[in-house]
Amino acid sequence: MPIVAQVFYFIIYLILQVVLVQQMVLFDVAFCFLYLGFLLMLPFEAGSIRLMLMGLLMGLCVDIFYNSLGIHAAASVFIMYARPHVVSLISPRGGYEAWMTPKLKIMGFEWFSLYSVILIFLHHLLLFFIEAGGFSNFFYTLLKVLASTAFTYVVIVIIQYLFYSSSRRSL
Repeated sequence: MPIVAQVFYFIIYLILQVVLVQQMVLFDVAFCFLYLGFLLMLPFEAGSIRLMLMGLLMGLCVDIFYNSLGIHAAASVFIMYARPHVVSLISPRGGYEAWMTPKLKIMGFEWFSLYSVILIFLHHLLLFFIEAGGFSNFFYTLLKVLASTAFTYVVIVIIQYLFYSSSRRSL
């Protein structure tokens, strides 16, 4: 993915997160963090340092608008650190081509679902338990993690179907 396209998607996902999705809360437990869609779709060829820097930058930008003191940055850097490990766990026998990006239309529904649900769950697990400040409300926090994981995953899949056609595979 060219750097110009990455900057464009970074800005679009950040604007969508801050302007539209920030107020979307279902039943007081399910939050949507659409900005994870940008982080999940960074190309396979990106190195670990680049992934973590992108996670830090996106997380810090979201923290500024959410006034959340770095918890989005911490959770985003964590999933960017974990991403190569998750990808290696679910990789096919032949591996991946360097040009590939982890998008629904390229990798298929099952692969993308497993990949994104694992990383979204890890992000939300860290985010909500840091926000809670411990394990005192363990089951309520776990409910928020599970509900928010499902909500975020569904929104990211809808965005993938709506805006990423198969003709734009290299983007």
